[in-house]
Amino acid sequence: MATRLSVIATRTGDAGTTGLGDGSRVDKNAPRVEAMGNVDELNSMIGLLRTEPLPEEVDALFSQIQNDLFDLGAELCIPGHAVISQTHVDFLDRNLAHYNADLERLKEFILPGGCRSAALAHLARTVCRRAERSMVTLGQGEAVNTPVRQYLNRLSDLCFVIARVLNREAGGSDVLWGRGPRCP
Repeated sequence: MATRLSVIATRTGDAGTTGLGDGSRVDKNAPRVEAMGNVDELNSMIGLLRTEPLPEEVDALFSQIQNDLFDLGAELCIPGHAVISQTHVDFLDRNLAHYNADLERLKEFILPGGCRSAALAHLARTVCRRAERSMVTLGQGEAVNTPVRQYLNRLSDLCFVIARVLNREAGGSDVLWGRGPRCP
């Protein structure tokens, strides 16, 4: 991607279209643009999470993920271009195994919450799931690089696991869903 923007307000999108990296223009509500926006939102959400005090290795992990998501967005911006590969998916799989290894086995559903950083990791997980769903929608009409869907699927799982890790690191525990009636 050699193009660098020097002017942000170009006014070329005033009619409801946006330019892709290959020079074509599409409607701003096209599935590709929706997917690009969801990936951008996910990257922003992870940026917000990274403003929290995090263990150094978790912050470094999310730094790499933010760069990967930027590359993923570039891939979406240029139809037919592939950047995300099985290597990226393997990176997430290794980190999932690493962080999940020391966590207690789940015996109940977990509610989003706990410490602030864990709650933000859960929010990133839900934004990631939306990005994944938009990628499935895009794939119903256009070719989507298979590792892109896999990457988003693994990333949402990793955000869940990291939320558990962050709660534990903060001296807390998972927020468990409670069975049974809760109303008086």
